[in-house]
Amino acid sequence: MKVLITGGKGMLGRTLRQQWRDDELIIADLPECDITDAAACDRLLARTAPDAVVHCAAMTAVDRCESEIEAAFRINAVGSGNVAAACFRHGIRLIAISTDYVFNGTLARPYSEFDPADGGNTVYGRSKFAGEEAIRRHCPNHLIARIAWLYGAGGPSFVHTMMKLAREAHPVIRVVNDQHGNPTSAAAVALRLRDLLARPELTGTFHLSCEGETTWFGFAREIFALAGLPVTPVPCSSAEFPRPAPRPANSRLEKQMLRLHRLPPMPHWRDALREFLHEEFGVGLNRSDSH
Repeated sequence: MKVLITGGKGMLGRTLRQQWRDDELIIADLPECDITDAAACDRLLARTAPDAVVHCAAMTAVDRCESEIEAAFRINAVGSGNVAAACFRHGIRLIAISTDYVFNGTLARPYSEFDPADGGNTVYGRSKFAGEEAIRRHCPNHLIARIAWLYGAGGPSFVHTMMKLAREAHPVIRVVNDQHGNPTSAAAVALRLRDLLARPELTGTFHLSCEGETTWFGFAREIFALAGLPVTPVPCSSAEFPRPAPRPANSRLEKQMLRLHRLPPMPHWRDALREFLHEEFGVGLNRSDSH
């Protein structure tokens, strides 16, 4: 299959390039590809004629979005609309990456694909939700994949930050313990996206975070335990680490659409993390594999 990936130089884009080696991939990223230029998007798709577009390009710096509001909406909302409209004009299927931030994080259970979203309480979330709505409006042949707490090869990610702090010999690290979510491996997302790509009849919104849930503190504790690092994480509250953009207390995503369409489940976050630590840092081996 011939697939064009916007934002192909980012963390998820790099993972797709690594895992989808049997496909013909077209990597589109700045400065060659500017999704905020509608005419440029149209010319790119006309020239390359892919079977599908995986739209990863976005402004994902959550705190920066709070101070650069117009840039966030220009890239995440207008840019996504440009890509969607070009896909529709050229009859190309669109798979777009979105986020847990489209929810306000106040629900007492995990969010399913059928729960209403409104963009939440951040500029990032509102701009990404506006992008979702633009995609739904401009390109009926679309699939929106929401992910959360993502980490992957090369980073940047929470896993890379924790490993860096540990290797700088920080014996105690304070980590927020009142935000709940699903740590998610980019490799697991890439695998499931490929399954979705192989089902051209599927449209709509899918959640693709890993199974199981924890807090950032629990996530850090598992990283250090699997890596065998002598670091003690200490739980703290979000109020002790104020940020320009408020983080959702609940980022948990239920994978109802995968079940409804009888697709394989996402792996458990601990299993995906163990595999990633082994591949990325050479740690996290099972006891039987150690030497």
